[in-house]
Amino acid sequence: MISFRSAASFAGLAAALIISGCVGMPRSAESALEGQWVDAQGVGVSTFSGGQFATVASDTGNRLSQGTYRFRDGQTVEISMTSLIRQTQTNLTCSLTTPNQLSCTSAQGQRFVLTRRA
Repeated sequence: MISFRSAASFAGLAAALIISGCVGMPRSAESALEGQWVDAQGVGVSTFSGGQFATVASDTGNRLSQGTYRFRDGQTVEISMTSLIRQTQTNLTCSLTTPNQLSCTSAQGQRFVLTRRA
């Protein structure tokens, strides 16, 4: 089980990676991901835009992670993110399961879900 802080860092990093991977994909796939996404605990807010992402803490606004993303196909996103708290790099594979839900799995097998912020 991952800790609250680890989950927030991981979610932030995941978001960052997703954004950077949109380069070269059809506009429909890229625009489907752009915007703000929150983790299940509401700890971090990830912003995806133009192939880049950054996650900030909901309470302090401090940056938790950042990175890039690219679409493998119309639904699958590959993310490369860096946790600014742990100073580690992680690769994620995410699936845009609905227009408002992004399900992600890290290379280490950790899973989390981001939901589009209203």
